[in-house]
Amino acid sequence: MLKRGAAPGNMSIGGHDPYAALRYRDFRYLLIGRFVTSLGEQMLSFAIAWELWLRTGSTLALGLVGLAQVIPIVVFSLPAGHIADHHNRKRIVMIAQVLLMVCSLSLALLSYIEGPLSLIYLSLFGIGLARSFYTPATSTLLPQTVPPSVFTSAATWSSSAWQLAAIIGPAIAGVVVAWLNVVTEIYLFDALAGLTFLVLVTQIRGRELALSHTAATLDSLAEGLRFIRDTKVILAAITLDMFAVLFGGAVALLPVYATDILKVGSEGLGIMRAAPSIGALVMAISLAHLPPFRHAGRTLLMAVFGFGVATIVFGLSKTFWLSVLMLFALGALDNISVVIRATLMLTYTPDEMRGRTSSVNSIFISASNELGYFESGAVSALIGPVLAVVSGGIGTLLVVLSVALAWPAMRNLKTLDAPSSDKPDTSTETFVVAVPDIVPGDR
Repeated sequence: MLKRGAAPGNMSIGGHDPYAALRYRDFRYLLIGRFVTSLGEQMLSFAIAWELWLRTGSTLALGLVGLAQVIPIVVFSLPAGHIADHHNRKRIVMIAQVLLMVCSLSLALLSYIEGPLSLIYLSLFGIGLARSFYTPATSTLLPQTVPPSVFTSAATWSSSAWQLAAIIGPAIAGVVVAWLNVVTEIYLFDALAGLTFLVLVTQIRGRELALSHTAATLDSLAEGLRFIRDTKVILAAITLDMFAVLFGGAVALLPVYATDILKVGSEGLGIMRAAPSIGALVMAISLAHLPPFRHAGRTLLMAVFGFGVATIVFGLSKTFWLSVLMLFALGALDNISVVIRATLMLTYTPDEMRGRTSSVNSIFISASNELGYFESGAVSALIGPVLAVVSGGIGTLLVVLSVALAWPAMRNLKTLDAPSSDKPDTSTETFVVAVPDIVPGDR
């Protein structure tokens, strides 16, 4: 064991260390656990979309997948964040993960017996309910495993693990569907992945974050909303991400593009589902090895603008490999947004408010992802898939211009470091939390 504050082996002192977060034992456990559960989630997402499309042939049925999951997240996330700030976060994560496993097993049974669609959507509602508690609680695990000095590295590698799972998951799911012509085994794998994560979480022995001691009132419940509202750079970053993915939800219509427009079947769908994650993984690894952002705000705005352009080109494309290339670009550009937003949430948020701010962030993310699925499916049912995707891309471009004009703090944001007294955030009152160093390796 190293002495407190000592630099671990192979760490670059005074320079940029791309593997800084990976040198911490607890973070490695968390990273592996998140990778395994993300793999299961990606395979489950593929399975649900494919099964419902074949059973119904309805783009609205695909859109309802997102709506069924987002309703409980919107309703329960704020109280769930408040609970996470007042109670044992690890225990909340484990209880929520058990509920996710139960829902996966129910989907496996319904798939096997070709059960009614209403029960499938009820199981998806249960997944959304579990995630409304799981997300704010699990967001506190990362800052327990690494010190603030490597938050950007941790956020980048966490994104890389998720993107790697998103590459492998759809590809494996596509092969399974092509080989077995069923998706039951995919749901069972997701349940097993959840069990694996439970075991790994029990091995994390990181520092305990401060819990809030405020009374459970409506005022304290809304504190996370006020914090994000008043911290302009976080609000701008979340708004950009939310509306870009909401309007640019081309992924929701990939089954339609695979069967009706590009005519590439389940194997082609697997490739298209994996392409954004391949682009994101390449970008994440690049960001890990590049120096820290010098013009983070400007970079974020340009990345989301490029996301809108790539969405328009994908919507108009009739060539499979051009479509795959645009999906690759979508993932790469979106990952820039993910890393910047995640790092801002880590560096600007005090420990005792992480659950509540994460719950608000979860509502934004779910609104962009799940409501984006619903929006794409519903609009496609009205005007067709091509116009739905292209109009979404145009909407994304308009959002970028609006955010750039509305929040000068985002245009002027330089680095992602925590605000300090000598470099105040000009847009909001900020919080600075002193955290003791954590020594990498076994503690």
